[in-house]
Amino acid sequence: MKKIMNIKNIFRKGAGSVCCGFAAAFMALPMMTSCADFFEPEAEDVIFTDKDHLTNWTDTVYSLTGILNKLQVIGDRTILLGEVRGDLVDLTGAASSDLRDLALFQENDDNVYNSPRDYYAIINNCNYYIANAKTDMRNSQDKYVFMTEYAAIKAIRAWTYLQLVLNYGEVAYYEEPLLTKEAAEAAERAPKRDLDYICQALITDLESIPVQYRTEYPGIGKIRDTDSRFFYFPIDVVLGDLYLWSAKTPAEYYKAATCYYNYINTRNGLSASSNYPVGVTTVMWPKGKTSWLEITVHGGDFWGSESYSNESELITMIAGDSIRAEGYYSELGNLFCSTNENQAQYSITASERLKELSASMANCVLGDNGTTVYYAPSGLDLNRSGDLRLPLCFGQNFNNYNSFKDPVTGDLVPTQVISKYKYMLNKEKREENARNNIHIYRKQMVYLRLAEALNQAGFPRAAFATLSEGLDNAILRDSIGHTIPEADSIKLAAFDFPTNYYRRASANYFVTGNAEQEPNTIGIHTRGSGYTPMNEFYKLINDTVETNEAKYRQLTAEQQVYVDSLLLDEMALELAFEGTRYYDLMRFAKRQANPGAFMKKHIEARKGKKSSAPVSRDLSDPKNWYMTWKGKLGVK
Repeated sequence: MKKIMNIKNIFRKGAGSVCCGFAAAFMALPMMTSCADFFEPEAEDVIFTDKDHLTNWTDTVYSLTGILNKLQVIGDRTILLGEVRGDLVDLTGAASSDLRDLALFQENDDNVYNSPRDYYAIINNCNYYIANAKTDMRNSQDKYVFMTEYAAIKAIRAWTYLQLVLNYGEVAYYEEPLLTKEAAEAAERAPKRDLDYICQALITDLESIPVQYRTEYPGIGKIRDTDSRFFYFPIDVVLGDLYLWSAKTPAEYYKAATCYYNYINTRNGLSASSNYPVGVTTVMWPKGKTSWLEITVHGGDFWGSESYSNESELITMIAGDSIRAEGYYSELGNLFCSTNENQAQYSITASERLKELSASMANCVLGDNGTTVYYAPSGLDLNRSGDLRLPLCFGQNFNNYNSFKDPVTGDLVPTQVISKYKYMLNKEKREENARNNIHIYRKQMVYLRLAEALNQAGFPRAAFATLSEGLDNAILRDSIGHTIPEADSIKLAAFDFPTNYYRRASANYFVTGNAEQEPNTIGIHTRGSGYTPMNEFYKLINDTVETNEAKYRQLTAEQQVYVDSLLLDEMALELAFEGTRYYDLMRFAKRQANPGAFMKKHIEARKGKKSSAPVSRDLSDPKNWYMTWKGKLGVK
């Protein structure tokens, strides 16, 4: 059986395999320990060589794989902290007390998911590498030798710091490696920094990386059928996130949008023909449907396979071990799905709030001729009313099919499968090709954040087009560009989606499969709610040409509020169960007149419209959005 070994084994035991199957064997390296409270006492916090600098490929691989190993420790936590505290999931009786305490906002210092040391272990290793890599070394082609690794590790550090401050609100920030107890204790005593400070520091740091090194990844290649390019955090996406979280002006949101666009525009290379469109993957009712039983998926893999291509949905993952005994074995499959390992006792399920939101969508069904539409009815079972991404992703069985029997009573036990974690599942046992990798970034997420940034930058029409039709220059420059002030039109023109590379799907394509050019772009809402361009219930408000600029600005401001609500709902429909919801709610709350009331309302709506689900802390006070740890981290 293939297995993915724990990276730490190469350092502790000189083992011959690393995470995700690195074939090369490496000799053991010395470790530095630290005793400050932010670090586990006696922990192996810093991986480094016995030389003053990292000057050869082997040294850089030692350090890089060590950092990837430490990312594994926070993999499950990244998903769970972002999901169980949100409004889209609920917990079952099988959930652990630690998970339940998270959901109720009553976690204590001993909660298994409340461990800032693990983030600082990653950060300290990144700091060591950044301080010691000889980035001025050049090869015979006059290219910097280690700059791709250096850039990749800076991006990992920035992403990790962002996760840390989003969870604790105010944290210790340092950029130098802590190699002694005294240095660690000094860093711990230093003033804590908030989200804005850390975002600005990290933006400055990442912006200093030369542009040509932002699109390259360390050349490790394919490792046991997994492309190593999935292991890294794209600098432009991380920069986009940092700007998006810290933005307070339209200009700052515009910068966030530019970063996301830069990633889309260069993801597949720097040539003029490079493109990375949304794709045409949808789940729809077949044309002429009357029985409302069968839904059809168009366009291939929906959530993101682990096969790398120019069209790949998946962007970044944290690689995990395939066997529990070998180290960082993800429990996400067992938490979200029924398995033999958990005796069908899954812990996390869809909330009533998510089911109600999904059912509230008007699903626009195409008629046989592609020129007429009708709407799927309400009241369908299996969550099939409204948006179809929920029933595609979330399945429960209450009959003989794929059910488990109680080992004591022999009664059938209801089962659940959340297909976003299907790649982690087992049947009789974990399959040989089962993967325990944790997906972090994917394409639709980047497009949704691009739309969020565009909306707040003053371009709600472009943001709405991302949801309704898909982006191309015909929309951005013709339909929108001619109806807005010249200064805005010039700014919008910076987002170039050539129509020969970004081809929107027509209604006829979904009815007949025919098109003059094979389409590769749709509105994201079409992925689950039918053909959105013809949906009369999904229209932009104030969609008129207004020549008076003052009136135009007023109508645009109203559009921004409306589109923001659409985006928050779309993020729920598209990204449910993926660990982003709590953070999305936090980010959207920060833009409201009363952030606390917004947050409290959403979190307590988990049980749906008919009941409320209060939590232990008063979320109307923003300081209660964050975890605390031993009185040393958290907002006071």
